[in-house]
Amino acid sequence: MKDTPIAIVTGAGSGIGKATALTLLKAGYAVVLAGRRADLLQQVAAASGAGNRALAIETDVANPEAVKNLFARALQTFGRLDLLFNNAGTGAPAIPLEEMSIEKLKSVIDVNLFGPFLCTQEAIRIMKSQSPQGGRIINNGSISAHAPRPNSAPYTATKHAITGLTKSTSLDGRKHNIACGQIDIGNAMTELAARMANGVPQANGEIAIEPLMDVQIVADAVLHMASLPLAANVQFMTVMATKMPFVGRG
Repeated sequence: MKDTPIAIVTGAGSGIGKATALTLLKAGYAVVLAGRRADLLQQVAAASGAGNRALAIETDVANPEAVKNLFARALQTFGRLDLLFNNAGTGAPAIPLEEMSIEKLKSVIDVNLFGPFLCTQEAIRIMKSQSPQGGRIINNGSISAHAPRPNSAPYTATKHAITGLTKSTSLDGRKHNIACGQIDIGNAMTELAARMANGVPQANGEIAIEPLMDVQIVADAVLHMASLPLAANVQFMTVMATKMPFVGRG
């Protein structure tokens, strides 16, 4: 697949990951779809109509061996890597911080921070060694990388940490021609965010319905970030439902 850009998208079986993978495939990328449910990945690959440009690999990003297998198979199949979208993520029950179990806390950290760190390591190893050298890494942050929701400490803490990972990767990747940016998303219409339409807790204790936006808007924004030449980088982008509570929401 000469001249075909190669991407890995984690959490590609649903939501933002699915929409982004399909958008990249439509734009001519070859995409490795990674996620924990092989059946969903296969459905996305089939729906794309992209044939052998779509490769589904069952992956738990919190498992170092699974991540190594993901990147090794991607490299074996396509020969290089131009884009990593660190999208996979999970949340925790909306309960007070002091009531959160250690097991649940660790599971959120494993998926939301440890996983992107592992994937970033593997991506850098490939990108700095290939010819032509370089590539792009895009991290899925969140509005929660800036401002928390009530009772969201595990998720919010990991998303703040993703911002640190983004900055460090951007800095350390320069010498290898690797760009790294972050997209912070607010209220895209996915299964995960559908509850917003029924009302969610606000900082003042009230329950309020929040506006949502089409997930395709997010996918198009990721494609824009990915399509820039490596000499340019969107360091941080916030894309959100215009009327959602964020600016001054506390």
